Amino acid sequence: MPLPIRDSGDQLLPPGELVDIRRRLRAVADRHDLATVIACAFDHRTRMLPFIFADTRMAPAGPRAIGSALIDSGFAKTRIVLQQWNRNFQPSRMQLDGRMPDIFGVSSMSLHTAPARAMIRDICRIDPARRPLVIAGGSMCVYEPWEAFYTTEGEWGTATRKAAPSSEKGDSPHADVAVTGEEYVLLNLLEVLLAERGSGEPIRQTFLRIRDRGGLDGVPGLVYPRTDAAGRVIELVDTGIQRLVGDLDELPFADAGYAILEAPGKGATLASQPLAANLVRKASPIGSLTITFGCKFSCEYCPIPVYNQRHIRSKSGDRLAEELVRLVKAYKIRYYFGTDDNFLNNQPRALAILEKIAATDQGGIRLRNKVRWGTEATVHDTLAMRDHMDLMVRAGLRALWLGVEDMSGALVRKGQGHDRTVEAFKLMADHGIAPMAMMMHHDAQPLLSTRDDSGLLNQINLLRKAGAVSVQVLMITPSAGSKLFDGMYTSGQVFTEVAGKGVEPRMYDGNHVIASGLSEPWRKQLNIQIAYLFFYNPLRFFAGFFKLGSKLKKKPVGMQALGMVGLVHTIRRTIGWAGRLIFGRIKRAKDVPAGPFPMRSPTGGVAAHARGERADITSGQ
Repeated sequence: MPLPIRDSGDQLLPPGELVDIRRRLRAVADRHDLATVIACAFDHRTRMLPFIFADTRMAPAGPRAIGSALIDSGFAKTRIVLQQWNRNFQPSRMQLDGRMPDIFGVSSMSLHTAPARAMIRDICRIDPARRPLVIAGGSMCVYEPWEAFYTTEGEWGTATRKAAPSSEKGDSPHADVAVTGEEYVLLNLLEVLLAERGSGEPIRQTFLRIRDRGGLDGVPGLVYPRTDAAGRVIELVDTGIQRLVGDLDELPFADAGYAILEAPGKGATLASQPLAANLVRKASPIGSLTITFGCKFSCEYCPIPVYNQRHIRSKSGDRLAEELVRLVKAYKIRYYFGTDDNFLNNQPRALAILEKIAATDQGGIRLRNKVRWGTEATVHDTLAMRDHMDLMVRAGLRALWLGVEDMSGALVRKGQGHDRTVEAFKLMADHGIAPMAMMMHHDAQPLLSTRDDSGLLNQINLLRKAGAVSVQVLMITPSAGSKLFDGMYTSGQVFTEVAGKGVEPRMYDGNHVIASGLSEPWRKQLNIQIAYLFFYNPLRFFAGFFKLGSKLKKKPVGMQALGMVGLVHTIRRTIGWAGRLIFGRIKRAKDVPAGPFPMRSPTGGVAAHARGERADITSGQ
């Protein structure tokens, strides 16, 4: 079920508010001297195609954005720990500036729920009197905030989970609060807490005191627990849907976040200093870059448009060019990935950004010669830019990940038919922009078709001939917050257990077939492996050497090499699941999965993030 939409006129923050709240916090930050550690959860079992290699070589944008916001708000004692680089990190043993931090944040995607829970369990080993304020965030909390409060080693795959048992200390390990939105929600929470924090009072005690009298209910974008006398969660209070920053130029600059990254290592504790600036590029040779948010399409499997309250938000060309100049100067990062939902949504805006980057020559840095970047778009919007391909190249754009999904349109129609997709790919390849195909496999699609090009291998072959440099093939799975989510569960498509093994959050990655209405879903699992092998193989690798004279240069050869290695990891991690699908009994969900605790709004109404009937909700709560 998609998130509810706030009332028209109340969906965005007032212009300038994100800048103003950072200014207000800077005025009081020195007096409070807070130390904060932000940990990005990462499950290393998810390391396979199509994201393997990039997943550990690009500092993710979300935790880094939170870190940048805190630094720009005056909280200099902030550190970002990435489990991609620091898999042995134990929050209970961390020290920052010689002390246990005041705030511990856990940022997680739903795929990485297990390690996020493990970190929350670990930090809760600390006596409550000394424990940091534990804040959970990331897309896990945006769509399923209850996951931050059910953190024991419970069984996976059940439609409804029981409340977590108490620990030896009496209370169950859980986060203190979940942030279900972006940077502003966290800063708003801090502003409320610091306005009433007593001298020397632990910030967690301030939080509990304000929480218990309802003082957080006016901060949209939070979910916090009500507990019994023993500290066990009995219900969750949801303060509603966040208000969004409309102008992304108000976001803090990204370079501050890179300056507080924990260096890669095998230790359980924190280093005395963050990663040195001259080593950032080695650890993160790809920079993540926020350019735009939102998409004009409304695909049933995607929660992005509703999350953005049907708005398309963007940075200006001037701001983006300045950000790139700062990153190049500080860290000499050359390659970037734009974390867009659809960069080419708005052609005039995209052209303005491209023209500014292409023309920028600042402080001796000519961006067109210094940076190479890629991002996501659609076939429809790429073709609309056919007359501006040279400008894209001058701006340093060298790759576009296109949401082809299924060229036949059987899954979704967004202007990506066979002829148009092939045209877009050839157009990009002819200009030296690498076409990266994103495919989505589904029950109705055969592996191979003889009468038309609806088959998965047929389409991949067409894309290969048209110049595709890489391909990703993921099975459609229920995505929290999408229109398809509820229906996939109630129709019995979603598996809860296969051959005695419960379906875990990490398996909602598209590589594992965990949802299908077919009687032999193992065929879909093997189809994905066959499709990857068809595209990534030694024959294609050596054939790529004969194309080195094309405008794509070494990209096809390089991606073939990475793809073949990634395929080995993919098959290694999914072949056992294929065997379970073939020989094991499959149990299917009958109901939409719900959280383990009751949820309500501050006034007692239906919670904005709760699953189920929302007929009585008022979006302004």
